Amino acid sequence: MAGVVPESFKKKQARDAELAAAANKAAQDAEKAMAQFNKDIYAKAEAYATEYEQLEKTAIDNRRQAKASGQLYVPDEAKVVFVVRIRGTIGVSPKVKKILRLFRLRQINNATFVRVNAATTKMLRLIEPFIAYGNPNLKSVRELIYKRGYGKVSGQRVPLSSNTVVSAALGEYGIVCVEDLIHEIFTVGPHFKEAANFLWPFKLNTPRKGYPGRKKLIHFNENGACGMQGDKINHLIKKMI
Repeated sequence: MAGVVPESFKKKQARDAELAAAANKAAQDAEKAMAQFNKDIYAKAEAYATEYEQLEKTAIDNRRQAKASGQLYVPDEAKVVFVVRIRGTIGVSPKVKKILRLFRLRQINNATFVRVNAATTKMLRLIEPFIAYGNPNLKSVRELIYKRGYGKVSGQRVPLSSNTVVSAALGEYGIVCVEDLIHEIFTVGPHFKEAANFLWPFKLNTPRKGYPGRKKLIHFNENGACGMQGDKINHLIKKMI
């Protein structure tokens, strides 16, 4: 009877073998899924690059045609602005403070992406002395998200260190990687609101060599730093990243 293997031990061996086989299969399936996911992301990135190149080419062609015909080319109005808070709010009206909170600009050098419409334009005008804003280009949007981007996951500030962070939060909207997020913000896609709210307000540095112009209190058009800066906001973003 010494060489007889107990029935319970046989059952344990069979169960362990079954669990090991299941774990091995799950690991293989996960590896295949990740490989396909990376392949899809690469294809998306190439498609987005082609789209961005076409947009730039179209703008250049339109300018050339307008110049050749002696006309002035006026590009479409920007759909998104990048807003940076540059001043404190001591002694200001509650309305200004409320608008800054609505834009999630609770601290100096906080920044967010804001969709341009009639309502946001009016609010931006009211808080112009406290912010600098303008139209970010693709390079600025990409650098901000890759270098300074954090997501809001379960109320926590989580770095965008992998695409899984984005897919877990925004996968239901078809945004599964960082390039999807950049594309949604830059082109102001149908789920811009969800993408912008997912991004934690950027915490930027004080600009190297200071703000442009004479004083922050003076409007940008009068050689100051606050207010609408158009595409010149990209110079400020570069100094603050």
